[in-house]
Amino acid sequence: MLGFHYMDTCHDRTRIHVVKVIVLATVFLLAAIASATSQAVKKEPNFKKIVGPNACAECHKKTTEIWKKSHHSTTFKKMPRSKEARKIANKMKIKRIKSESLCLTCHFTTQIKRKKKKPIAGISCESCHSAGKDWEKVHSEFSGKTEKTESKAEEAKRWKKAEKLGMIRPAAIYKLAKNCYSCHVVPQEKLVNVGGHPAGSSFELVSWSQGEVRHNVWYSKGKSNNKASAGRKRILYITGLAVELETALRSVAVATKSKVYAFRMARRADAARKKMKKVAAALPQAGEVAKIVELGYSAGLKLNNKKALLTAAKGIASTSLALIAKYDGSTFGAVDPLIPNESKYKGKPPE
Repeated sequence: MLGFHYMDTCHDRTRIHVVKVIVLATVFLLAAIASATSQAVKKEPNFKKIVGPNACAECHKKTTEIWKKSHHSTTFKKMPRSKEARKIANKMKIKRIKSESLCLTCHFTTQIKRKKKKPIAGISCESCHSAGKDWEKVHSEFSGKTEKTESKAEEAKRWKKAEKLGMIRPAAIYKLAKNCYSCHVVPQEKLVNVGGHPAGSSFELVSWSQGEVRHNVWYSKGKSNNKASAGRKRILYITGLAVELETALRSVAVATKSKVYAFRMARRADAARKKMKKVAAALPQAGEVAKIVELGYSAGLKLNNKKALLTAAKGIASTSLALIAKYDGSTFGAVDPLIPNESKYKGKPPE
């Protein structure tokens, strides 16, 4: 049962009441929950280490062409001019949308120029793959050789080094999903309750990653934009649900007011765990999925339940990583009916 009673209006202006919490608990964070993967609020990127999309475009020309046509790119100009954005900014007492870190973290790619934060693009390469200053040259220099002369061992060592320096590669599905959901599930209570910002989008990892932002062109030298394999889509779907549940639980955990934000995050968590329950029923052989469901229901979706909610979220994170390490999705065909088909993709994938 949700700890929130609600009533929606047709304009989604929700009036919310939270059931009074009877049990008072001492709320604290375990030391281990202070890690980067356990942040309920999106961690601000290291703006000093942003190299910008132009640095990536030198090699990834076709990918850059795809990105420039996407909403991730066009938001750079369109979002600050939006009446809705201006309305939210006014409520938050933000004078200049492109100068406030509250907006910069999710809506822009930002660098430090002359000791000030300066947005240089919309949501771009480093929004997903992490700030590239430390790894950008390492990942692209073929161990100081050429692509044809670099050995397999040298290539493996190069990628390992790039990952150690912070690069998030496509194989790191959990980390990529965390980046997606850290913005698509809005991480700021005040922004929602005071600013009237939506509490998040109807984000789902397969339908969004395989839509207009799909850019699987590197290994084909730009000749084709291959679809994700059936196995990868299965893992994307399951990981997406797990990260959505984890993120929503963390958001409920840090909610302080019996208002829109708390309710929306509780409802989102409940929807995610119900969907994950269907996945568990379809994949009885994957004990990790059942464990995620168990953890999802282990903490009440209510205010003043921070410790239990964060503990559950932490367990979901570690179990998700274990699932990805163990399975490639090839034996998960039973989950296919649950995965959105191409008609549900967010935008048309460039071919």
